[in-house]
Amino acid sequence: MARLPTGNDRGVTEKGKQSPPTELRPMLATTGTLPSDDTGWAYEMKWDGLRAIAFADNGRVRLTSRTTRDITHAYPELSGLAEAVGVDQAIFDGEIVAFGDGAWPDFEALQQRMNISTAAQARVLAPQIPVTYLAFDLLWLDGRPLMDKPYSQRRELLDGLAIDAARWQAPPSFATESGADIQAVSRQNNLEGVMAKRLASRYEPGRRTPAWRKIKNVRRQEVVIGGWKPGEGNRSGWIGSLIVGVYDQRDLVYCGHVGTGFTTQTLRMLNQRLTPLRRKTSPFSDRSPVDDPRSAQWVEPELVADIEFADWTKSGRLRAPAYKGLRSDKDPAEVIREP
Repeated sequence: MARLPTGNDRGVTEKGKQSPPTELRPMLATTGTLPSDDTGWAYEMKWDGLRAIAFADNGRVRLTSRTTRDITHAYPELSGLAEAVGVDQAIFDGEIVAFGDGAWPDFEALQQRMNISTAAQARVLAPQIPVTYLAFDLLWLDGRPLMDKPYSQRRELLDGLAIDAARWQAPPSFATESGADIQAVSRQNNLEGVMAKRLASRYEPGRRTPAWRKIKNVRRQEVVIGGWKPGEGNRSGWIGSLIVGVYDQRDLVYCGHVGTGFTTQTLRMLNQRLTPLRRKTSPFSDRSPVDDPRSAQWVEPELVADIEFADWTKSGRLRAPAYKGLRSDKDPAEVIREP
């Protein structure tokens, strides 16, 4: 079977070394559960940041996003990575993170850096919200393509570069530990989850493969439905997202939108249940819980939904919520924010 191309067409240098690709899409993982047997697997923490390929070439670094967009200008504090690795050429796969006030990545802090459009803005924000590049794979090293090498060998070479500084690190990979133990540590520190990677797996740019698994730490929360936003596109005429909240004393406090997790049957059921509950005003204590309240359809807060989500934001919003079902056994007035 013919191999898929791993980047742009590569030439050969005068010294016989291959020239590196100038463009790569990162290898992607499938969502799943921990392997039933840890043999043949390594585990990494799932970092809550921005995926980026780092091209280090003779002292200069270029960063590209998952879609190959050049994002180098947005992170000037990472410019020293290429010189720090101590080799002429290297290509890394990794994550750009902001540690915020703690020892673990803070996605809210990173978002303030992700939306800047000019290098001048980046230079202003970099000292205030610095980022760190977490390299977890090595794809190229001084004329040697490594993508066909097993993950275990790539990691050994990566660890040999001793990338360890404030702005760039190579976080550990655990090949002799229990996946359940690693996940327990990630949960204790409120991380997004863990990655399981086959030790024998090659790197497949742009491919989503079961050789890499992402195991998310899922949280559950009951919420009160206070309205919905109409859907657009293929959801036109249906509910686009539920507007939900939790009670703080006697006040219903807005905590976010839930726009995923619905089947057609679920949307039909929710429409039937919510339509008779429509009201003209918002049931939330917040003055304007949504960006455009005119498009919202408000309802009496009588239905409780069960949702999965990643984390609470500092402003009390649900991050990455997904609908799981209605809870007819719950009194809305008893729905409060779970720790």
